[in-house]
Amino acid sequence: MKKHVLLNAPLSHVIATMGHTDQLAVCDAGLPIPAAPERIDLAVSRGVPKFMDVVQAVTAEMQIERVIMAHEFAEVSPALHIELLAHLEHIAKEQDRTISFDYVSHDEFKQMTHLTRAVVRTGECTPYANVIFVSGVVF
Repeated sequence: MKKHVLLNAPLSHVIATMGHTDQLAVCDAGLPIPAAPERIDLAVSRGVPKFMDVVQAVTAEMQIERVIMAHEFAEVSPALHIELLAHLEHIAKEQDRTISFDYVSHDEFKQMTHLTRAVVRTGECTPYANVIFVSGVVF
């Protein structure tokens, strides 16, 4: 049995097979998911699992080089946005590498999900709680 934090087999497989600059989206319950990327639907009910629970599990397994979010996330849901930034600052220190942040419009963000390896749907119902993680390298 897998010993690390991430137990979901499809999500673990996607992360294990990602290369440098591949992208993985973690989204709220309402984000439209395009047909092309793999859909990993973890949503059970409203709020289950929470966005940050999934982010913490993903970032425990994945080397993060860059993060993409919508401007609207910071504007409309500042508390969750601040929580995400604090977590990613911690991850950057753990990785001993900086993480860059890019902000785009929500419409542009939705278009960018078409190019991700997978989109992970959470039960989060906080508006604009969506992020794209860009894979770094561990060496």
